[in-house]
Amino acid sequence: MSVRERTWWWIGIVALLCGFIWLFKGILLPFVAGIAIAYFLDPLADRLERMGVPRGIAALMALLGFFVIAIIFVLLLVPIIQTQIAELTVRLPTIIKATQQAVTDLLAHLKAVLSPEDYEHLRNALAGQVQRAMQMLSSMLQNILSQGIAVFEFLSVIVVTPVVAFYLLRDWDRIMGDLDSLLPREHQATVRGQLKEVDDTLAGFARGQASVCVLLGLGYGSALAMAGLPFGFTIGLTAGVVSFIPYLGSMFGLVASVGLAFLEFDDPVRIIIVAAIFVVGQAIEGNYLTPKLVGERVRLHPVWVIFALFAGGSLLGFLGMLIALPVAAVIGVLVRFLIGQYRSSRLFDKDNDTPPGDEPPETQPEAPPGTPA
Repeated sequence: MSVRERTWWWIGIVALLCGFIWLFKGILLPFVAGIAIAYFLDPLADRLERMGVPRGIAALMALLGFFVIAIIFVLLLVPIIQTQIAELTVRLPTIIKATQQAVTDLLAHLKAVLSPEDYEHLRNALAGQVQRAMQMLSSMLQNILSQGIAVFEFLSVIVVTPVVAFYLLRDWDRIMGDLDSLLPREHQATVRGQLKEVDDTLAGFARGQASVCVLLGLGYGSALAMAGLPFGFTIGLTAGVVSFIPYLGSMFGLVASVGLAFLEFDDPVRIIIVAAIFVVGQAIEGNYLTPKLVGERVRLHPVWVIFALFAGGSLLGFLGMLIALPVAAVIGVLVRFLIGQYRSSRLFDKDNDTPPGDEPPETQPEAPPGTPA
């Protein structure tokens, strides 16, 4: 088979995979969620297996532990969040009225210092931005209601996801071995190396960033609650969860909490304390949490992560956001590999002795990625 034929063969496989995802996107959510959970828990199941626990029991123990911790976490946080949401519902008219008054005062001040033309232009621009923001928020809420929390999908996630996760986790190493056996013999070592880099990138980012989000959410929420900010725990927890998108969580938390502090507090010191919580939190995240938990091996640029999440959400909704990071990691690894191939080719430097495609065979690893040591 020629290089061109092999290229078209792989293009066809990728096209079929994309078509499959697009065709069955309405039912794939619990299966993708199960794959994600199995991927997260595989190292724990491997560790239990090395301790002498049979693989099936190790998978069951890891999965039960995960769901028990998740349920405890939800049971502890839901009452607090429900209480704050109920309080927010009662106080929302007052907050809206105070916001309107603050905007009116600001516009009156601007009207006094600006010319009539500049004032009217600024007012129209602000009105247009507010209208666009409300339209985006309405569209996002409609999308969530239509895709994210439909009764059928919710029940399918609750019922199907644990079953899928268990069977995948139990057979993870065998599945990885079967996939490894399908790799082209000629390029097996190269493909294994690239898959290992994808695995390192995903493991470092996804597992590490999830830990960072939990710690930031609890830290922000507790600090804002101790600062006396109304609904501070809910705002802080939301900011931590949204921190999975780089910088967006801290920006959301800072704007929401400081804006609410301006409406609630007359003391400037308390407003500064609220702002300082996110400044200190961002410093701790950037200098300690992210380097320690995510690691320096992760080569996913924040802009690439943001684009991948938004693109996945735009194309496939919540399902697209789940598969966005794996796809981004694969594309990133492939691009770096192609750049390396280009730099070592005569196309980049005519003095390169080894033309593309004539590289010496590499030493094959002893085991495929994903198998226990």
